[in-house]
Amino acid sequence: MTDFAKRRHMMVDTQVRPSDVTKYPILEAMLRIPREAFVPHDRTEAAYVGENLAIGPRRVMLEPRTLAKMMDAVNIQNSDLVLDIGCGYGYSSAVIAEIAEAVIAVEEDPALATEAEDRLAEHGIDNVAVVTGPLSEGAAQHGPYGAIFVQGAVEEVHADILAQLKEGGRIVAIFAEGELGVVRIGFQIDGRVSWRFSFNAGAPIVPGFEKLVEFAL
Repeated sequence: MTDFAKRRHMMVDTQVRPSDVTKYPILEAMLRIPREAFVPHDRTEAAYVGENLAIGPRRVMLEPRTLAKMMDAVNIQNSDLVLDIGCGYGYSSAVIAEIAEAVIAVEEDPALATEAEDRLAEHGIDNVAVVTGPLSEGAAQHGPYGAIFVQGAVEEVHADILAQLKEGGRIVAIFAEGELGVVRIGFQIDGRVSWRFSFNAGAPIVPGFEKLVEFAL
């Protein structure tokens, strides 16, 4: 029988800590939440592999290192309402919810949204609300948010998403740049978002976050 608790500790010790993630709340959250419970049922053995795990067309569960470093960089507070865009089976939302006050998790695939709700409930995580709808629209009706996560890469973060940040809020996303990706943190200051480089990571572009093509007549 697979010892997932041992794998979870190995994940933190070999993937997360060596990536300069040392904040105790993040490490504790990743030790507490059983990653294997939030993947497709036929992929549990791959839950702790140090790479992105495919969960659908152009959709992945981000590797542990990337998620942990994104959480570290965005500096979640226990008073934050967090928007988690593209929650998949709910793992990222579950981990974030260990630190934040509450999480609004957006998933556009109805089957995935139902899976996320069921798995979160099964593990007693009651401060996450799953919203079914287009990822590119976020969930403005529940905002504004202290922090926003995009679970995948983007070519562009559209103004409708940025408008859901409260003053002083932060957004984190992987920007696709050729074969590579760059994680940037955006800070909402005086009604404008200023982006800063954080670290390198890669993922498929999330549907709806492609760069808008402008046509000139």
